Amino acid sequence: MKELELKYGCNPNQKPSRIYMENGELPIRVLNGKPGYINFLDAFNGWQLVSELKKATGLPAAASFKHVSPAGAAVGLPLTDIEKKIYWVDDLAIEFSPLANAYARARGADRMSSFGDFISLSDVCDRSTAMIIKREVSDGVIAPGYTDEALEILKAKKKGGYNVIEIDSAYVPAPLERKEVFGITFEQGRNELAIDEHFFDNVVTENKEIPESAKIDLAIAMITLKYTQSNSVCYVKGGQAIGIGAGQQSRIHCTRLAGQKADNWWLRQSPQVSGLRFQDNIGRADRDNAIDLYIGEDYMDVLSDGAWEKIFKEKPEVFTREEKRAWLDKNTNVALGSDAFFPFGDNVERAYRSGVSYIAQPGGSIRDDHVIETCNKYDIAMAFTGIRLFHH
Repeated sequence: MKELELKYGCNPNQKPSRIYMENGELPIRVLNGKPGYINFLDAFNGWQLVSELKKATGLPAAASFKHVSPAGAAVGLPLTDIEKKIYWVDDLAIEFSPLANAYARARGADRMSSFGDFISLSDVCDRSTAMIIKREVSDGVIAPGYTDEALEILKAKKKGGYNVIEIDSAYVPAPLERKEVFGITFEQGRNELAIDEHFFDNVVTENKEIPESAKIDLAIAMITLKYTQSNSVCYVKGGQAIGIGAGQQSRIHCTRLAGQKADNWWLRQSPQVSGLRFQDNIGRADRDNAIDLYIGEDYMDVLSDGAWEKIFKEKPEVFTREEKRAWLDKNTNVALGSDAFFPFGDNVERAYRSGVSYIAQPGGSIRDDHVIETCNKYDIAMAFTGIRLFHH
C-alpha cells in the first residue's frame, strides 16, 4: 500500500487528506478501524519513542499520546500493589506481562491527560495488555504485531471501530525529513541522536553520584522529551514518566506544570486518597476527576453537602495543605530532564519541591553558574548533556 486516504486532516474542514510514501510502500497495516490524521501523528511519534526506550533500557515500553505529545511513557517494570490500585488495574484477573506493566504505568501516571489516548507499544501486543486497553477510553494502538487473542479483544472495542495499526519494526525512514508550512517546504536531517549510558557523564555539580537506576530514569526523561512538543520538561521515577509539561512558552511554566502532575501522582498514593470509598456506580474516569479535585484547590467541589454523597460512600476529611506537603516531602530520588537549558535557578527550586534528586539538561545558559549553585544548595546531581531536544 503506497497511500492511505483519510477522512479529513486536523479538522473536518481540511480536505482532502492522506498519508503516502513518495518511494516504496507504507510500513503499516490498518488491522481494524479507520485511523485519522492526528491518530497517525500520535502513532508515528509514539512508535519512535517506545522503540528508543526499548533500545535504551532493554525493556518493553509503552506510551500514551494525546495531541502529538506523550501524556505518559514507561518501561515494563513490575507494578507495586499501590500502583495497581491508583491505576485502576488491581481488579483485573490477569497475569501482568512486562508490556502490560508498561502500558498500565504509561496510562496511569496522568490518567486525566491520557483519557482518549493513542497507544504505542514496543512489542507484540499480548492478551494481558489488550485486557487493560479494552476498558479504557482510547482512540487506537500501534504495535509491531498482535497475538490472535489480543487482536480479537481489540477488534471488539468501540463497537468494532477501534483503530489497530501494525507497523513494520524493520522500517527505517529516510535520513532527510520534510514538511510543508504555508506552501513552503522545510527540510532537515532526522534527529537520530542516540541516548545511552554516556549521555550523563558530564556531571557539573558538587554531588557527582548518579546511580544506574537514576541514569535509566534520566534516559526515559530525555527520550520522552525528544518526542514532546517544546518547550518541555519531564519528571521520571521508577521507570515511568510521572509528570510531563509540554508546549509552554516559558521554561518555568513547563517545570511547574510537570511538577504539579508529578505531585498529583504521588498524592494519589497517600493514605488519604487510597482510603477514599467511592459509590459503586462511579466509573474510573469520574473517580479520576474526583481525585483530581480532592487533592487540588477546588476540593469543595466534591466535599460540599449535596456533592459528596453522589461520589463517596462516606464524606472524606479535607486533605489539608500541611498534610499534602508532609506527604510530598516523602517523595525522593525523582529524575528530571529538560529539552533545553534552564535559564534561571527557579526551575531547580520548583523541581526540588517535587522530590527531584537528579537533573539532565543541555546547559549553555549565561546563568549556568547560578543554576549549578542552586543544585548544590539542595545536593542535587546535575548533568550537562550539551544537546538540545526541541520537537516542533
